[in-house]
Amino acid sequence: MALPVGSGSSTKELILAVALRRFGDHGFAGTSLNDIADEVGIRRPSLLHHFPSKEALYRAVLFDSFADWTGLVEQAIEGPRQGWPQVERMLRAAFTFFEDHPEFVRLVRWEALEGGPILRDELSVLLKPLFDRGADFLEREMDAGRLRRYDARQLLLTGYGAVLSYLSDGQLMTGLLDTDPLSPEALAIRREHVIDVLRTAVALDH
Repeated sequence: MALPVGSGSSTKELILAVALRRFGDHGFAGTSLNDIADEVGIRRPSLLHHFPSKEALYRAVLFDSFADWTGLVEQAIEGPRQGWPQVERMLRAAFTFFEDHPEFVRLVRWEALEGGPILRDELSVLLKPLFDRGADFLEREMDAGRLRRYDARQLLLTGYGAVLSYLSDGQLMTGLLDTDPLSPEALAIRREHVIDVLRTAVALDH
């Protein structure tokens, strides 16, 4: 069903929104430009006017999504930046972002599963500085005695996996939990559990 192109969003914005959902649901290979154009309510040549190829559209969707993520990271590191309170602030920000952007979670999973060169090569240039900053912060706080000593990079990977994998694989866990794993209640329980596990690992006064 076509979307109302003239309803407050530009055609380009609508293309990106539809493409994000379709790439998230079906991956790059399983997504058709014709299907995106049909849902937006335009013809394929009009879509190609904004994005000259499927690869160009996919790249734009990925970089827009990761720009939102990096913006959230920048906000989360404002204010007091010491010890466990800063780590918890980042964890809660990550949970909030991923919970509010399920298409982004699925998109990242598809990109990783398909071995996409954009995530591996181009996005690594964007994400590596953020990863290094996080590791440097943890190591600095450990050196200052405000966090318990741990492998900072492994800790970041553990936190990332604990948040992202649950949200991407949540539907598979329905039978294990006897409830909707992505309901607000279940997400809140999972969020507090992960935070508690990491608090136990590195906080000095838990």
